[in-house]
Amino acid sequence: MTESIHIGRDALQQLPELLKNRAFSKVAVLVDEHTLHHCYPILKPYLPEHDIIQIQSGEEHKTLQTCEHIWQRMTELNLDRWSVLVNLGGGVIGDMGGFCAAVFKRGIFFVQVPTTLLAQVDASVGGKTGIDFHGLKNHIGVYQEPQAVFINPAFLQTLPQREVKSGYAEIVKHWLIADADAFMEQRHIGLFTEDWEGLIRHSVNIKSRVVEQDPLEGGLRKILNFGHTVGHAVESYLLEQPERALLHGEAVAVGMLCEAWISKKYELLSSEELDKIETFLATIYEKVKLTEQDIQQIALLALQDKKNTRSTINCTLLQGIGKTVYDQPITVQEIVESLRYYTLL
Repeated sequence: MTESIHIGRDALQQLPELLKNRAFSKVAVLVDEHTLHHCYPILKPYLPEHDIIQIQSGEEHKTLQTCEHIWQRMTELNLDRWSVLVNLGGGVIGDMGGFCAAVFKRGIFFVQVPTTLLAQVDASVGGKTGIDFHGLKNHIGVYQEPQAVFINPAFLQTLPQREVKSGYAEIVKHWLIADADAFMEQRHIGLFTEDWEGLIRHSVNIKSRVVEQDPLEGGLRKILNFGHTVGHAVESYLLEQPERALLHGEAVAVGMLCEAWISKKYELLSSEELDKIETFLATIYEKVKLTEQDIQQIALLALQDKKNTRSTINCTLLQGIGKTVYDQPITVQEIVESLRYYTLL
């Protein structure tokens, strides 16, 4: 990875130096109504003269229509190829802002200032950008690394508990795919941790090591998709029903449980390990109610997963806690069975 990642309560102090050294022609800040109110006042002292581009919050606005608004504002502000877009927000702002910057005038610079736990430990790191399309999660996007990422744990104090729990799912995922010792230790602490900065650093280090070896997801990087084959399908399906919509991490928690069960079905994961995963996640995440019709529709959505080849659903499974195997072909029926199992937990 070429981007510079700054983590800590003094992380934003590095931002003025970056902006000054690169001598960007213009600076624009992408916000939503929440980050404008809660987070922008924290960021503003570190910025030179700049403009603000505001969008509506929520995954339902991560669309081409919102991109058109962003590009229109970038055009009105006369941003050129030597301008920089500062993305101040969670995964939606980071993904969409990065995508808009990556294709505007064939690419301008952008910086990530993630304000949610999910964005800090996952979405802001690794250079993936994108938007949803016709209900399909991150269906359109490009790989483009930011100039830098500035992760300030103080932003977590602006979050509701539900957002913290959503981001925590990606931390748990990193333990399950790469650090069994951390999982065994932290499952006794859970959300009562007093060291969020330490957890963030640990997760970022795991993801960074993987991405450095496989930036374009040709192989190893696929291990980061554990929980996402089923999770993205659940998220996409419920996104079309606003009253039932899940946050990304909530859907990934469902996906991790289902894919852990499939791992057990293939005798890659022991019953004892599956039980530990189930018990831990059940203490944090509420059960998502799914009907048989829901299950059938969700399983079919998995056929649109970006990791698939032709009509084969490729999944990342656990080969014991802390280890994975990727590109494992699974069937729609196995996803159906895993979701049925989930409803009975």
